[in-house]
Amino acid sequence: MAKLVSEGYSGYLIRTSNDEKAGSGTTGETILNNERDNDAVAKALGLQKVFNLGYRNHQLDGISREEMRERLIFLIRLLKIDTIICYDPWSPYEENPDHYVTAQVMEAACWMAGMDKDYPEHLAAGLQPHSVQERYYFARGPQLVNRIVDITPWINQKVEANLANKTQGAAGENGARLRSRLAAQKLRLPILGNDDDTASRQYIKHFFLDYDSKYLRGVPSDRELGRQYGLEWAEAFHYIGPAESMLDRYISEHAVPL
Repeated sequence: MAKLVSEGYSGYLIRTSNDEKAGSGTTGETILNNERDNDAVAKALGLQKVFNLGYRNHQLDGISREEMRERLIFLIRLLKIDTIICYDPWSPYEENPDHYVTAQVMEAACWMAGMDKDYPEHLAAGLQPHSVQERYYFARGPQLVNRIVDITPWINQKVEANLANKTQGAAGENGARLRSRLAAQKLRLPILGNDDDTASRQYIKHFFLDYDSKYLRGVPSDRELGRQYGLEWAEAFHYIGPAESMLDRYISEHAVPL
């Protein structure tokens, strides 16, 4: 996301669940803290606005998919979305219904948003049909990968986005706690630096985005993936681009002047 924004994209974060079950404190405190964190994540990534759909956390498999699809189609048409980055709707072994329901509903919305007979009331309100042209799907398990993106120039921005996700991740706090625990044992890790802020960022960069990820469902970390392709840091996606017309390709390859 940060890479695309740096190249001139206008970015938006569409958040489908309220994350009420992900974090400490009361349910109300958890919802509020996650909302604040998501706003901070969007800011760290250079996104312009956050849209919170507010569905109950871990319960998206019980909602009306048609209602959610219409809401996403409305946003695609309103914002004229050309590119989405979303969880892979067909990645196996995903236990969280929020992930696969969001992904599958979004995939349907991407092409239906371009149809002029789907939700004509949108058109009466001044919106126009608009199809999503590019999709970047990611997963935390096995996945068909056909695009590797070099994120080396944006890795520190990714660190800041993870640092902002305090309620669910708290990865930065782990760095400060590790530094304190080692100090009590008269030890230190030079990679963590000499203060808690440095320790927080270095922990995210060198453990959360590298070392720890090696053991997450067999998926390589950003650094390990980069090494495989001669890069320092990289992300993997199943990329689906604009539909190509076979007729147009044939014409470009075979047409001759009159």
